Amino acid sequence: MTDSSPPSQRWPHVGLPTLGAVLTIALWWLGTWAFDIEPFFLPAPPDVVDAFVRLPGYLAEQTLVTFLETVIGFGIASVGGLLLAVLLAASRTVERMALPMIAGVNAVPKVALAPLLLVWIGFGYETKVVMVVLLCFFPILVSTMAGLTSTPNELGELARSLSASWWQTFVKVRLPWALPQVFVGLKVATSLAIIGATIGEVINPEAGLGAVIASSGQSADTPLAFAALTLLAIMGALLFYLMAGLERLVAPWARAISS
Repeated sequence: MTDSSPPSQRWPHVGLPTLGAVLTIALWWLGTWAFDIEPFFLPAPPDVVDAFVRLPGYLAEQTLVTFLETVIGFGIASVGGLLLAVLLAASRTVERMALPMIAGVNAVPKVALAPLLLVWIGFGYETKVVMVVLLCFFPILVSTMAGLTSTPNELGELARSLSASWWQTFVKVRLPWALPQVFVGLKVATSLAIIGATIGEVINPEAGLGAVIASSGQSADTPLAFAALTLLAIMGALLFYLMAGLERLVAPWARAISS
């Protein structure tokens, strides 16, 4: 099915991001040329492209490892965060009892937990997945709770006047109202998921793009490190826009009422 929207409507969504990326690369290239920066400190775009050309299969393999860790951890955090948010929003008693502990756990620096995770779980991919879950869980939980607890009183009174049950009110009123906030948390969590996977890979550099960055630093192959960083940035952008597209599909009215 082809896109029937006129070019004037496609330009802000496709043309402007592309233009921004081109300008960023051009300024980066110009800066390395104007200040005569050595590739060891800051490689120019051609140096990064050369790293891709040198090791395409290796980079593709490591990208797949990081992508799987990110997606699995993000999925676990999303399901767990959404379910716990529903439970906390349904019971003020449970919320008051559990939320301080959850906030305290979230305040612990996740990097400080990485050595403990290696002791508790081991050196496999599970450690990276748990790191992703730890970084993503709280933003999804908080944003979902904020949406579920912000339903206008008028809508709640309308549901009660129609003799709607708690479940019917939740599904028909509270959940649709909360969806924009839910997707705020999900979109924030996409970048945190990649950060979590990369942290785990740098600390335990067996595989993944984080391991590529760690090994590149030891071998002084800065262009290869920037190639890995570029792939992480592309992955982050794709996941973010995937969530944005899912939001348009699930809650197409959200943009209209917020504009």
